[in-house]
Amino acid sequence: MKAVVCIKYGKPEEVFQIKEIEKPVPKENEVLIKIRATTVNAADCNARGLSYIPIGLGFLAKLMLGFNKPKNSILGSVLAGEVESVGKDVKRFKPGDRIYGSSEKLGAYAEYALWSEKAALSIIPKNISFEEAAAIPYGALTALYFLHDMAKIKSGQKVLIKGASGGVGVYAVQLAKYFGVEVTGVCSTRNTGFVKSLGADKVIDYTTTDYTKTGEQWDVILDIVVGKTSFIKNKNALTKNGKYLAIAGGLNDMIQMVRTSIIGGKKVFFGGGTNCEKQENFIFINQLIEDGNLKPVVDKIFPFDKIVEAHNYVESGSKRGNIAVQV
Repeated sequence: MKAVVCIKYGKPEEVFQIKEIEKPVPKENEVLIKIRATTVNAADCNARGLSYIPIGLGFLAKLMLGFNKPKNSILGSVLAGEVESVGKDVKRFKPGDRIYGSSEKLGAYAEYALWSEKAALSIIPKNISFEEAAAIPYGALTALYFLHDMAKIKSGQKVLIKGASGGVGVYAVQLAKYFGVEVTGVCSTRNTGFVKSLGADKVIDYTTTDYTKTGEQWDVILDIVVGKTSFIKNKNALTKNGKYLAIAGGLNDMIQMVRTSIIGGKKVFFGGGTNCEKQENFIFINQLIEDGNLKPVVDKIFPFDKIVEAHNYVESGSKRGNIAVQV
């Protein structure tokens, strides 16, 4: 099979090579998936070039991902495709099923991937394509985990989403509206209309307005902008018992999370990873999609041999929602 192999850390054009490798065979509890589409997100860029590692966590990231090059040379944390074959103990899926999901095991930048049946995998809703499916898991599951599981948002609250036009933000806006809160989206000038179309009640252009200095306060602030999270800066924009969700937080946010868990009414929440990949959350997301209450957002679709261009486009900061890569 063909696969995009990452030979070292660095820029996409320096590290990616398309190679022929052996097609894997599933073990007892594994699913062999013929991949139809994948995507490029912050996790993929981290695994390739340590591009979005929060400040203070570089050593820990290398410990997890590999010091001189990625431990797993075939990247790609999200896939959508068809089940080709399954191990003898697999119960959830059968050959021919259209499935999608995400995994920290990676391996989606290939024509086939071998994932455990226990990975965050689900049947693709009938009303979306493979490309649309690939654009969903990373952003939607992350947004749902932070807003619903961590912040426990409820109808009538006010929520601000910083980075509302990005891969997580587009789903955070839609999910927050579904839960009945008043949504304020923060984005650039070119994306204000787009974020409004997702359902945001208010949109703030960060190039002209600093929301932390408007005097307005929110019950929850979801901060998705890498390298710019700061509880101290956002503290006055939170209500008395407000919650600051630092999705892209660094070491300082971890420290503030510990401190605010002990003292103060305002709290910091940090972390995610595999915690986001709950099967019950995947089922919930699928139902929203099937009912038309959550729509996938695909900015561009790249062919498999343009994976370098796909990574460069994502890192340019220009994308809306997510991109898809056809395999």
